[in-house]
Amino acid sequence: MKKAIVIGSGFGGLAIACRLRHYNFDVTLIEKQENLGGRARSLSHNGFIYDAGPTVITAPYLIQELFSMHNKNWNEYFKLLKVKPYYRFIFSDNSHFDYGDNILQMVRQIKSNYSEKDARGYIKLLKLSKRIFKTAYTELSDKPFESIQSMIPYLPELMRIKFYKSVHSSVSSHIENENLIKALSMHPLLIGGNPYTTTSIYLLIQYLEWKWGVFYAKGGTRAIVAGLEKLLNEIGVKCVKNTEVISLIKSKNTVTGVDTENGVIDADLIVSNADPTMFYKKVIKKKPKKLSNKPLLLKHSMSLFVLYFSTSKIYNNVQHHTIIFNKRHKELLDDIFDRRVKIIDPSLYLHRPLATDPDNQQMNSDSFYVLAPVANNLSSIDWNAYGEEFSNVVFNILDENILPGVKENLVDHFYVTPDYFENDLNTFAGSGFGIQPIFRQSAYFRYSNKSKEYDNLYFVGASTHPGAGVPGVISTAKTTEKLILRDYDIH
Repeated sequence: MKKAIVIGSGFGGLAIACRLRHYNFDVTLIEKQENLGGRARSLSHNGFIYDAGPTVITAPYLIQELFSMHNKNWNEYFKLLKVKPYYRFIFSDNSHFDYGDNILQMVRQIKSNYSEKDARGYIKLLKLSKRIFKTAYTELSDKPFESIQSMIPYLPELMRIKFYKSVHSSVSSHIENENLIKALSMHPLLIGGNPYTTTSIYLLIQYLEWKWGVFYAKGGTRAIVAGLEKLLNEIGVKCVKNTEVISLIKSKNTVTGVDTENGVIDADLIVSNADPTMFYKKVIKKKPKKLSNKPLLLKHSMSLFVLYFSTSKIYNNVQHHTIIFNKRHKELLDDIFDRRVKIIDPSLYLHRPLATDPDNQQMNSDSFYVLAPVANNLSSIDWNAYGEEFSNVVFNILDENILPGVKENLVDHFYVTPDYFENDLNTFAGSGFGIQPIFRQSAYFRYSNKSKEYDNLYFVGASTHPGAGVPGVISTAKTTEKLILRDYDIH
């Protein structure tokens, strides 16, 4: 059997490990942290357990495939619960809007809350989303792009769907109400993009959510990670935790193994699920050959401030996914993405699992996390000095808008800053999602799923094709799998 090493256990690393084992590779998965999951790992604090990262599960068939290829039934490993509504949006004028899970109800709500014209516009927007989905997702999401020429056949359709427009611009051309525009153009923020600059290709997320629904795993996203870890153990993948890869062992144009804190591990091929910019800098220790992958030319995503907390008060009227928009919108995003300055008025995403999963209440409390997009560490923000002050800003917004009395009812809380993403997760400048989903960083222009420097080094994860988000990251493993099967002549 060929020996394969997978570096990093985010969803991309877990997925490629499953796929390589299916083709009879001897697979070793190496993870820096004490538990698997990467951004999707769990964090424990004072007896409470919190999902650290992704909580929105869409396109669940991608996870199901990892089990079915090994003749396993995923329902025996974890359960998925439908989230209703998908999101609640709260605006600065104190109005709110529930998005999902019934299209007809959505259209009626838009007509009632906003206007008949916006209701018709939303139908047209959804049709556009479906068209983009059919091209950008169905045909391209797991297709390797190894040259600029490989993109040419798709350019005519990309021109017809106006890929050069931003998500915000495309939504604005269909919708008039400013609050509704904010809500319907928010999806890029879930994958590290600014709605004002992210290519309109990512409108496909709207149709993707309607097609398969929005889910949450019973027991948390960590239940999916635990299910995949159990699967890996059953199929013979060796999981090595608490071990960081320091460097690659190289011989001319190939990699023969990795050097770790605990010694050398030999391999016939390597797949990295690490952040590529940091991986080139710290592990490969050379600059990428591919011009578009030069770190100074790349635009990395914003980072995140994430506050985890539990309360003795149960907030029964709070939905599972709530997004609170600040009055500032474009200016706020410019401050985060471009000016990279300290903000005092964040927009927030609040995650309340008890709304969907009441059986998993912890210590008679309501548990949450709230996420604020903030500048990455290319800023000059000292989070050691600013973190506590910013956490109070976040709590005050929650108290005022959705969780009255939250501070008085706290039984546990802690937070992570961009420093966590940079130091613990090894992401460049603490970026939360790798490189941004702008067009000049799409398909061939993302990090290659196969290294240009070594014949047997491959990549998966948010910065590779097709990109960030749980469906995107799992799809990177499908793309990389095709390259490996071709290179090793496996049918």
